[in-house]
Amino acid sequence: MFYRFAKGVVHFILAIIGGRFQVQNKEKIIEGPYVVVSTHTSWIEIIYLGFALYPTPIHYMAKQELFKGKMLNWLMTHLNAFPVNRSNPGPSAIKAPIRLLRQGKVVGIFPSGTRKQTNLHLKRGAVTIAYKGNVPMLPAVYDGPKNFKEILKRKPIIIRFGDAIQVHDTEQEQKLVLEQKSEELMKTFETLQAEIEATKKK
Repeated sequence: MFYRFAKGVVHFILAIIGGRFQVQNKEKIIEGPYVVVSTHTSWIEIIYLGFALYPTPIHYMAKQELFKGKMLNWLMTHLNAFPVNRSNPGPSAIKAPIRLLRQGKVVGIFPSGTRKQTNLHLKRGAVTIAYKGNVPMLPAVYDGPKNFKEILKRKPIIIRFGDAIQVHDTEQEQKLVLEQKSEELMKTFETLQAEIEATKKK
């Protein structure tokens, strides 16, 4: 209930002060459970991805520092976020999202950094969770403002979805699967960004 209420309030405010919001390839959104993966550089992308997938709620993996204090812990929990120690991830970094996937939920993972980074470990965590949870990944790319000041400039906002990536479509050993699917995920992000740029020129 709170997730729906918060989405409605924030969406209303951003619709007034922000730019035009467009969801591209919405037909590629699959039925849950799945892991939706979108690299990001700011909190804004997470909000708009929630808008794009609504009414399906996303259960977000978030750094544990955001849960400090009773009020923050209550807020993050009611926004369907769960804490992960990113500097020293333990078993819960895998167990918590897998448990949600087995309950039929959608888990959102947002590797930090830009889409063009070459270090695959940022993407491999998402692939590992999808592999262990036996679910596909839904790639998404955000193009738009990176901070509140840019929102006020009413820059256009685009989220583009790619084809679902099946993690269990091979009989290869796990290590090789994780490496190959991480590469595929990175290439998909680059392709989606190029497609967004092409649509902006039309």
